[in-house]
Amino acid sequence: MEKMQSLTAADSSFSSSPTPSSFASLAAYGRALAETPRRLRRRAGSVTTTLEEMSRVRARSGAEMNRSLRWPDLVGLGIGGMIGAGVFVATGRAARIYAGPAIVLSYAIAGLCALLSAFCYTEFAVDMPVAGGAFSYLRVTFGEFAAFLTGANLIMEYVFSNAAVARSLTAYLGTAIGVDTAAKWRITVAGLPEGFNQFDLLAVAVIILITVCICCSTKDSSVLNMILTAIHIAFILFIIVVGFWLGDVRNLTHPAKPAESPGGFMPYGVAGVFNGAAMVYLSYIGYDAVSTMAEEVRCPERDIPVGVSGSVAVVTVLYCLMAASMAMLVPYDAIKTESPFSAAFAGSDGWGWASYVIGAGASLGILTSLLVSMLGQARYLCVIGRSSVVPTWLAQVHPKTATPVNASAFLGVFTAAIALFTDLDVLLNLVSIGTLFVFYMVGNAVIYRRYVSPDGSATGPWPTLSFLIAFSSAALAFTLIWQLAPPGSTKAALLCICAAAAVAVLQAFRLLVPEAQEPVHWRVPLMPWIPAASVFLNVFLLGSLDRPSYLRFVVFSAFVVVAYVFYGVHSSFDAEENGSLLHGNHHAGRIACSGSLLV
Repeated sequence: MEKMQSLTAADSSFSSSPTPSSFASLAAYGRALAETPRRLRRRAGSVTTTLEEMSRVRARSGAEMNRSLRWPDLVGLGIGGMIGAGVFVATGRAARIYAGPAIVLSYAIAGLCALLSAFCYTEFAVDMPVAGGAFSYLRVTFGEFAAFLTGANLIMEYVFSNAAVARSLTAYLGTAIGVDTAAKWRITVAGLPEGFNQFDLLAVAVIILITVCICCSTKDSSVLNMILTAIHIAFILFIIVVGFWLGDVRNLTHPAKPAESPGGFMPYGVAGVFNGAAMVYLSYIGYDAVSTMAEEVRCPERDIPVGVSGSVAVVTVLYCLMAASMAMLVPYDAIKTESPFSAAFAGSDGWGWASYVIGAGASLGILTSLLVSMLGQARYLCVIGRSSVVPTWLAQVHPKTATPVNASAFLGVFTAAIALFTDLDVLLNLVSIGTLFVFYMVGNAVIYRRYVSPDGSATGPWPTLSFLIAFSSAALAFTLIWQLAPPGSTKAALLCICAAAAVAVLQAFRLLVPEAQEPVHWRVPLMPWIPAASVFLNVFLLGSLDRPSYLRFVVFSAFVVVAYVFYGVHSSFDAEENGSLLHGNHHAGRIACSGSLLV
């Protein structure tokens, strides 16, 4: 009670003598820039608590979001977010180049990796059911700057990915109706550089319609997603059933050209299976958007674990069955990498029409993945706005619709503008690294939060930070050797040494450093093994990305740092000085399954 009174008194003192804004005039901004080093020391590493995220920080949005979602909604959103057009392309490329018929195992391994990361997200989302997703999780562990750096990268990746997905709808819709829509529905503008000279009005229209939908109601958006996802799954089941019916088991071990291609179920060995897993893992990206719905879930401790983990499990089964059906339909060395399923059915007598069905299914997958991604990106930006590192009007929740209308509309317009003229190939080179980096950071954050006392009284941060650095270094060494060393016994020995070093460091940490706190409602099992495995695998997957991905990450990260130094840190500093980061409902607690607040 005394603590609450002191907080109220502090709030009153802040509000009685507000500090002038750093952006009130050029002179004020100049003084703020002169104080940048001091403000960085004060704000960059500042962390919030779960209590603050669920009360004071959330109150900055004004109206509250409606808690109307249950676990079936979350499972539907997770499935809709993951199963897009990517699986129809990634499967063929991974099977042809790396895994062969063992692409089934590649999808199983990738699904396991996704499930490990999903566990880490679930622990945070249940304990802290707010809309910020990874941004909020990192803000309560590693501080404001680390959260902003990863959150801003993730939002930009969402925007680029959604623009690419929207433009791909034009091509897949053409496959479904048998029309070259890319040539007939896009407007070519002379004088613009290649890759930016074709205007796609259909992509813009789809993005605007989805933006309007998610602004009006989250529950209605979930219902629409459930309908589209159910139809999409029906198309996928059609592909699976017909694939097994028409397929030949011999194709699982016999290539089309035995003289040119190695045979067997794993023609390129275990290495090929893991390289294939790295390629198809991107088909699982999307379940993280479900965690941003936590603030709108009726019963977080029941619905979120089922929604996140259940969607990953269902998608893994569907992906493995799809991969198996394709491997049985066509020998792996005869797979068309750009359109594997359509080409597989086209090669079967009397089944050429099935390619139209596949195009229709892919189109529905594009719509559902776009809907879920745009729901997620708006909630990320909304919570970043609550922290004041971006303009706070982006954090506002509309009192009638109970949705983050400003953030949704802003990102919708931004995404539509990019999708209007930017070519798909240009966009695809810019996606995926930010999401994997966030998965890596969340895995580290779960371990840090479990083993470091909030006040540092029992266990300080350095033992855990030392472990995280050492373990990530071992994972990085393993990845570099895997990617760069020539095949042979020396490479195998070095890989074994790195793996053994990682296990040894992990076991030593588990024995020497006790857990400082334990979640009440849901916890990642086998701590710290599962989040550590997630960290290791995400480092490995990051190592499989190409150079343009890293170039984009470095360039945009530099832009984020500049934005934080010249705007974000001063805005959040002003908010702290004026008490804006403290105002709000101080009485926070758990959300009961009935939707009421337990103090």
